[in-house]
Amino acid sequence: MLTTAAALEKILAAMPAFPAESIPAEDAPGRVLGQDVVAERDQPPFDRVMMDGIAFAYANFTTGQREFPVQATQMAGAPALQLEAGKCIEIMTGAALPAGADCIVPVERISSDDGIATLEEGYDAQERQFIHARASDHAAGTRLLAPGKRISPLDMAIIASAGLTDVAVTRAPVVRVLSTGDELVPAGEPIEEHQIRMSNGPATIALLGRHGYHDCEHDHLADKPDILEERIAAHLEDADVLVLSGGVSMGKADYVPDVLARLGVEVVFHKVSQRPGKPMWFGTAPGNKAVFALPGNPVSALVCCRQYVIPALHKASGSTEAAPEFAVLASEITFNPDLTCFQPVKLVSNAAGQVLAMPIMTNTSGDFAALSGTDGYVELAQKQSLFPTGSAVRLYRW
Repeated sequence: MLTTAAALEKILAAMPAFPAESIPAEDAPGRVLGQDVVAERDQPPFDRVMMDGIAFAYANFTTGQREFPVQATQMAGAPALQLEAGKCIEIMTGAALPAGADCIVPVERISSDDGIATLEEGYDAQERQFIHARASDHAAGTRLLAPGKRISPLDMAIIASAGLTDVAVTRAPVVRVLSTGDELVPAGEPIEEHQIRMSNGPATIALLGRHGYHDCEHDHLADKPDILEERIAAHLEDADVLVLSGGVSMGKADYVPDVLARLGVEVVFHKVSQRPGKPMWFGTAPGNKAVFALPGNPVSALVCCRQYVIPALHKASGSTEAAPEFAVLASEITFNPDLTCFQPVKLVSNAAGQVLAMPIMTNTSGDFAALSGTDGYVELAQKQSLFPTGSAVRLYRW
């Protein structure tokens, strides 16, 4: 049986690379960048004044001048004026520094009377104070964003400043989430005592959306081989990735692996040495399609989606791999089976600045209600049974 690390390695190796497309820049937030973004101009593109006040030559201040005739007023957005000798220019925040000026005194430190600006008594002006120097943030041509970055609202300021109206991004994958099981009943429909509400599909779509994958639709398939084959075949035609839940264990009604085989889906692995989620199945279909068949129990399905499906979509989208995150166990955990344990946790912090992981025990792998207060799960290594309080463990946020 595969280890969790080997399973993820096989999945990532099998994933295709989703192609790039050009979209309007305003539609780019949340997408994975597919190009370099370079500075169109120096930033700032001129010596930028940082305070409302007056601009003058510092050399005049060093010779003892404290009163300056006001030559003119310069607003932000206006061309830089040429400073006349011995005078000052009334200046606004964001304006270009007048030629010949190299000192700014804030308006709060001056008094004005009859066209003369007088510095506050004892005020110690400094050369180039309150001046944001040209290109001090970055020079024209500097690479500001690289491919693989998921575009944030903060990145939109950079894209706009680079003068881009369109930007190359990875095409958003088409994902279809399929729930299998005769016992499942969607919310809003009448339900019998022997049936259960369908929860895996909506939760999986929400989890995918949280990580930036929104072209997701859900379908409910009955446990009938002919229906499974027909509907899965149709979804394979339309989607880049299929995510099924249920029907992958060893029961008589677990038809999914056989159906996928008939559709030409080649199994890469079935079963991983972990809990929850041991029956995890992964395969590839003709046309560079990826197929994930997750266990039907809700906790197992969500853990496997976060542990395998999300990283696989990131890889195929060209998304830059995030650095591993760790937390410290807030209490001791004992786990006896010779499997990797993915333990749901709630995160808190202490005065020492540590991120503490408080284990939240689920009643069974079907106890999805217990996950509501959790922030993610930690990975407890195989071949170890006791994990003492204070142990550093790998953390995966939902």
